[in-house]
Amino acid sequence: MNIILERTNAVPFFTEMRSVFKALGMQAGDYDWFVSDIETNYYGSNFTSKDQWITGEALERFINENTVQFIWAVFSAFPKGVRIQVEVAPIVEDYAGYWSGIEVAPQLKDALFEIAAWDSSATILVGLPAEAVEKFIKAYPDAKPLISVAR
Repeated sequence: MNIILERTNAVPFFTEMRSVFKALGMQAGDYDWFVSDIETNYYGSNFTSKDQWITGEALERFINENTVQFIWAVFSAFPKGVRIQVEVAPIVEDYAGYWSGIEVAPQLKDALFEIAAWDSSATILVGLPAEAVEKFIKAYPDAKPLISVAR
């Protein structure tokens, strides 16, 4: 199931990944990540806006040490140690799949799931395990199926 969290007062701001992982009952360190189409409010040297592979441990350390709002970004989760050749990086704003009215899969082949930050106003979760979706909805009851949202 794919879900979206938007139009809620349950979060201080969208998309702060430390809170997202906590709500999902997951650890970023359990996966490796391809992060793309990145715009944040972070201006340090520990993370850049370039599309990048990052280990789960490095991502977890970064989000735990910095309060960062991801304005736009796609986080594609892979099993630890798996790094595919990325020919076309996932995008957020111009990706029509989110609003197609059908269940979509993560944009990168072989990604386990994807988390997308949408314009500082929504968190989109694609392809997550049912248990994680249930935990997220319990933490944020305003979350709803992505297919129910039209743009």
